[in-house]
Amino acid sequence: MTTVTSASAATIVLKPSYRLPGFLAVIALAVMYLQLWLGLSVLLFSIFLLVQTATLRLHFTPQALEIYRGESLIRRFPYADWQNWRIFWSGVPILFYFKEVKSIHFLPILFDPTALRACLETRCPRAVETSSEDLTP
Repeated sequence: MTTVTSASAATIVLKPSYRLPGFLAVIALAVMYLQLWLGLSVLLFSIFLLVQTATLRLHFTPQALEIYRGESLIRRFPYADWQNWRIFWSGVPILFYFKEVKSIHFLPILFDPTALRACLETRCPRAVETSSEDLTP
């Protein structure tokens, strides 16, 4: 977790986590022995996630979650619009879900899951009170 301080408050930038793309790549190689096309499909998806992990960054500002690709802001999600959030499968976190007033979003866990949870609990305590339990399979 990287912290960038400003005059008014801190912005937290999450470090990338290559666990999910790496795990999928290993699974893809194993599946290729059984089913070549399925294994290649999973491998391509893992490469896609690897590129996303290397290029995307989550910035937790005092007012919003911001998604950057390099230095370019892609999307901004103000916390005031959030209704709920969850990290699925706490033992092996692979999916982050959050609901805004007008839409829902699913993001693969391409960042440090412990830092992600800490930032969410700090920046969105209202959502934590209504949905503190993770879903387990």
